[in-house]
Amino acid sequence: MARLFSEVNKGRVRMRHKRRKSSPFPFNNAGARFSVSFAVWICVFLVLFIYFISQITEKTDGKLIRVHPNHLSVTHELEDIEEEPNFRLPPPHKRNPRAVKRRGFKKKPPAYSEFLDESSELHSVLFPDRRLAVGPNAGNDSSSTGYFYPGHVWLDTDGNPIQAHGGGILFDDRRKTYYWYGENKDAATYHAQPKGTARVDIIGVSCYSSKNLWSWKYEGIVLRGEQQNVTHDLYKTNVLERPKVIYNSKTNQYVMWMHIDDGNYTKASVGVAISKSPTGPFTYLYSMRPHGSDSRDMTLFKDDDGRAYLIYSARDNVDFHIGPLTEDYLGLTGVMKKILVRQHREAPAVFKHGGTYYMITSGCSGWAPNRAMAHAAASIMGPWENVGNPCVGGNRVLRLTTFFSQSTFVLPLPGLPGSFIFMADRWNPSNLRDSRYVWLPLKVGSLADEPMDYSFGFPLWSRVSIFWHKRWRLPEGWKNVN
Repeated sequence: MARLFSEVNKGRVRMRHKRRKSSPFPFNNAGARFSVSFAVWICVFLVLFIYFISQITEKTDGKLIRVHPNHLSVTHELEDIEEEPNFRLPPPHKRNPRAVKRRGFKKKPPAYSEFLDESSELHSVLFPDRRLAVGPNAGNDSSSTGYFYPGHVWLDTDGNPIQAHGGGILFDDRRKTYYWYGENKDAATYHAQPKGTARVDIIGVSCYSSKNLWSWKYEGIVLRGEQQNVTHDLYKTNVLERPKVIYNSKTNQYVMWMHIDDGNYTKASVGVAISKSPTGPFTYLYSMRPHGSDSRDMTLFKDDDGRAYLIYSARDNVDFHIGPLTEDYLGLTGVMKKILVRQHREAPAVFKHGGTYYMITSGCSGWAPNRAMAHAAASIMGPWENVGNPCVGGNRVLRLTTFFSQSTFVLPLPGLPGSFIFMADRWNPSNLRDSRYVWLPLKVGSLADEPMDYSFGFPLWSRVSIFWHKRWRLPEGWKNVN
């Protein structure tokens, strides 16, 4: 019996010895789990390190350009978070119980739409008096020169309020000049139908020129509305909105696209016009429904390779469609992609940074402001992902209303990689000619703050930030920071 136990014990020793020899790692299972966790954290650290490096470099035309420290210092002031006290919300309107019983409950209008009523307490805050106007001939002291005041009346070099709503800016490299195109709404506001939207008759597309983006010279109406021919797309009772102009170096033409509609918004088309000069006059060519679809709010985007794209809200603003223009920019190819499907967005403004495409859009709430959303994509044709509300600073109401404005264009600042100007309109539906402009600094950087649509929540895109300022200016030497 003793011999038997001795043999059994020897067998156990040999088995343990074999297990040790066959194990490729000199630690137990708990140690293995610890090592795997450690490896995962190493991977996370490497990913974050690579992301950090990507934030201080910019890829342009295949070359790696380092963002110098002085770029960061000159934009630091623009990225300061400026807080505002909260607004006092007006009390809701009380309804007669008998009227409710007789007519039934009605859907309440957005609370923020009341602020655009001239009788609201906040109207003077949102639309400062003409005596506080800004511009080269506003009569202000020299300390205001060069400063942007969002929401204030903005005067041109002749001392008249700028009329360039829903517009965009073209930089003409040959003339080293900026050209600002937009809707001229300097006419009486009226309603074509009792429950119709506020509108003005078509006057045309205004053009302004500038060297410094603050002092603007009026170049005139470069595309005029039609006063006599009732069948013309530009007849005065129709709709012309959101004109955008790009330059075609192959044809040496300036090409304008715009939203064209009838007074009931049932035509839902785009129009095309051309000119040999940035200051016009532009010749109107035709209108069409792009890709056979209805089209309302729209914009153009010209990429680094010279290809241009039309982006427009379609299917009654349910989706966005995007498609390349033909080489002459006068038509569309047969290629089209649906993006931001069933997200009900409008007012697109597209820009590019570091090889990534970005877009700012608004919700659909008529003239009333709403919460903006930023989107990003590796390809202009998508897929596009949401990267959050870009508004920073101010107060909760300002952030949820895009600072009481709606996006129209994003302008890159040369010499300051990752820095842009966010251009928006603060609509005044009771008096559309008195609608104001909200220009604010926009920065691309830091992590996104919204769940991703396609990347399983991993923050592949940088955050887009629009910083609120009551008063701000471009940094010195912004055109050619070394």
